[in-house]
Amino acid sequence: MGADDKIRNKAEEVKGKLKEGTGRATGDRSMEADGRADQAEGHVKQAGEKVKDAAKNVKDAFKKS
Repeated sequence: MGADDKIRNKAEEVKGKLKEGTGRATGDRSMEADGRADQAEGHVKQAGEKVKDAAKNVKDAFKKS
């Protein structure tokens, strides 16, 4: 929910993209796959953060009523 989590998740996505590119450039299929997995994990965590934010917004809207 915090900015720190969002930054950490985005960094994981970027790290995965770099790892995937390095793996592709060097022909290391394992590294390339690890990079894709890191990216997917970052995306899932980002989606979770968005769900938390949406739930908080709904909760806040009910408090205002």
